[in-house]
Amino acid sequence: MDYSRYQTLSITRRGPGNTVLDIQMRAANGKLPTAGHEGHRELAEIWRDVSADDSVRCAVLRGEGQGFSGGGDLALVQDMAQDFEVRSRVWKEARDLVYNVINCDKPIVSALHGPAVGAGLVAGLLADISVAAKTARIVDGHTRLGVAAGDHAAIVWPLLCGMAKAKYYLMLCEPVSGAEAERIGLVSLAVEDAELLPRAYEIADRLASGAQSAIRWTKYSLNNWLRQAGPAFDTSLALEFMGFAGPDVAEGIASLRERRPPRY
Repeated sequence: MDYSRYQTLSITRRGPGNTVLDIQMRAANGKLPTAGHEGHRELAEIWRDVSADDSVRCAVLRGEGQGFSGGGDLALVQDMAQDFEVRSRVWKEARDLVYNVINCDKPIVSALHGPAVGAGLVAGLLADISVAAKTARIVDGHTRLGVAAGDHAAIVWPLLCGMAKAKYYLMLCEPVSGAEAERIGLVSLAVEDAELLPRAYEIADRLASGAQSAIRWTKYSLNNWLRQAGPAFDTSLALEFMGFAGPDVAEGIASLRERRPPRY
């Protein structure tokens, strides 16, 4: 498998027999990884390659720089709001991202630090085992932007932390610390910042050393809970992208550019 074609992801091998694929989302701005046109596409595609690569037994997803992910690049968001063709393409990528993570037959471990927002958060919370630094700051920013909470929200948040918590955090865009995320069941584990990568790698190594058919079939079976929620996800994604053609998103983009609260 040729991973060198990925421009926004740094991909290396580690672990027992080099069977763990270490996937790092690059921080092009030196601060946080953000999903632009290319990054959004690559984050959706990588899981097909992971699934097809017989030399890989487990994947670790992490972010570069000051956080796990900074959400969508505002230039991409602007293009989605103004261009039907771009909006249609990114809708398909957003759909593929969720289903490709769910259907990837290899276990995925995510290591969340700092801000965790947007497309990166999709894969981070859909990962089979999510490890967060206690100081991580998880935010689903959709309603703040002026669109419905699509992406991964409807398919997995109610299952992880319950409907009451999901509605509170998704409708209000309230940030969730890593420590609180573990308490409510949104992530698998929360650890001290210095322990984040060592613990994520240790879990990945154990998965890579285990009985592969047993682990993969367990993932496949459990993910049927997510597949059953497919219609709810498809609806949420359609409503999110309908919102990108609406009036609220213009104010959402302007408020982010001007670093002020939105006025809806």
